[in-house]
Amino acid sequence: MTTPPPRTARRTGRPLGRLAAATAVMASFAMVAACSGPPKSGGAPVTEVTLSKNTPTAKGEIDSFTWAVYAEPPTLDYTVAFDYPQNTILSNVCESLMRWTPGLTLEPGLAQKATNPDPTTWVYDLRPNVRFHDGGVMSADDVVYSLGRQMDPNNAAAWAQNFQNVDSVTKTGPLQVTVKLKKPDSQFPQYMATAAGVVASKAGIEAAGKDYGTTGSLACTGPFKLGTWNKGQSIELERFDGYWGTKAKSKKAVFRVLTDPSARTNAMLSGEADGGYLIPTESYARLRDSGVGTLYFGEGLSTVNVNITNMQGPLGDVRVRRALSLALDRAGFVKAGLGGAGTVTHSLTTRAAWAAAPESTLKNALDTLPRPDRNIEQAKALIKEAGATGKTLTVATSSIGQDVSLLATAVQAAGTQIGLDIQLKTIAPNAFTALFTDPAAREGIDMFPLTYYDSITDPLDLLTNFKTGAYMNFSGYSDKQYDALVDQAVGTYEPGQRLEIEAKLQKQAAEQLLWIPVAEWPTALFLNKKITGAPTTISYMYYPWAADVGAAQ
Repeated sequence: MTTPPPRTARRTGRPLGRLAAATAVMASFAMVAACSGPPKSGGAPVTEVTLSKNTPTAKGEIDSFTWAVYAEPPTLDYTVAFDYPQNTILSNVCESLMRWTPGLTLEPGLAQKATNPDPTTWVYDLRPNVRFHDGGVMSADDVVYSLGRQMDPNNAAAWAQNFQNVDSVTKTGPLQVTVKLKKPDSQFPQYMATAAGVVASKAGIEAAGKDYGTTGSLACTGPFKLGTWNKGQSIELERFDGYWGTKAKSKKAVFRVLTDPSARTNAMLSGEADGGYLIPTESYARLRDSGVGTLYFGEGLSTVNVNITNMQGPLGDVRVRRALSLALDRAGFVKAGLGGAGTVTHSLTTRAAWAAAPESTLKNALDTLPRPDRNIEQAKALIKEAGATGKTLTVATSSIGQDVSLLATAVQAAGTQIGLDIQLKTIAPNAFTALFTDPAAREGIDMFPLTYYDSITDPLDLLTNFKTGAYMNFSGYSDKQYDALVDQAVGTYEPGQRLEIEAKLQKQAAEQLLWIPVAEWPTALFLNKKITGAPTTISYMYYPWAADVGAAQ
């Protein structure tokens, strides 16, 4: 992650592992960057949020639409597509073996069938007559080459960790690829619906050489192909008329790079941009009440947390972590930091991530966790009992977004109320991602705000972060029983059985407060009255959402 975000991090969510988790994290905070800066406006705050499963279906075709994005991707090479700007665009150009639907479920993508003849084998039978944007026809050789780029250590792929259990990827027929695993891995087939499973033309990538991802064709198969890239300003996608599936409703999609949050909001209000994801929280009310379009919220598989980075000091005592959790004003933060659109939570994972769980498992995973109700007196008692009264802790903050700055302030306020001395350390927005990649950047920091998004609909995406040696396990937490449960969950394909194991992981992570959970945070989407059809969920990171956008009338 990344993902926040990563997710995010809003997002910071990315698969377990070093590069993958790091990217998830960068993605998450990159998304957080999208939520920074206050467009000054009136309007009552958002107090009740209804999650929409989708937006109305488009009624016809359009010539083009313009989309606001908060940053320009440095590259559109799928192997390093971990951040929001990259994936928001790339998901419409490059496709994966499997597909994450707007409902956050899996369905066939470029592979029309995926079978698992034994626990360490996955066979992907490919769709015939799928054409690349450069004119070639997809074959098994292209799949082997594309996945091989993710595994090549010379590429430093963001998704490399998702291939840690892969022994080989081989062509077993003109339109068949077989993946052999070193051991059963329930997560690998799920990540084949993300950028980890993208298939591009071997000939096209080799022809582009070192320029692949920055100029010319991306040699992919999606409903749009890369058009004009005006560096620092915009990226245009053109409809690919040779697409194997349902053709896009718009002939062109233009992504405008607007780094300033106020500028993005104003562009959507003026019609300069027809829509956008990652709406600044400060703009929710302004856009909702504008009359020029509709503000939607959808499932984001995202939680806002306080990341514990140092357990060598006072936070090494779980009583201190519990005290901070008891003193934290979650409801106040949701109102101010998330524009009223979040939901107070005591769970590190979202309820939606447990969608496939039986009712009994869901209860064990969520309903038996410590509650987030504030109790200042109990928190003070825990601090006194732990001998931590007057101890100093440092939390990182940044102007990168209100979900960061106001959460850091809320943590400081909570600590002050219960007898801790919590100092804020301000970090520049462009340096914030170093907290995820550079241990030196975390020196002297005990915790920082973290918004994490899942890249798959599985709680294990987040819970693996507390395994010994995991990239995002910044505090160095280590527990042999926890590690064994992670390995057991990874090796269990049957969803019900796996989720039972994950419920045990969830309970341990919650009881130990390895991160302090604060709120669930939905995806926000704005569409003006000209267009409709875009999904409301975080599926847009990997689903070809722009192909569904068309005329609203």
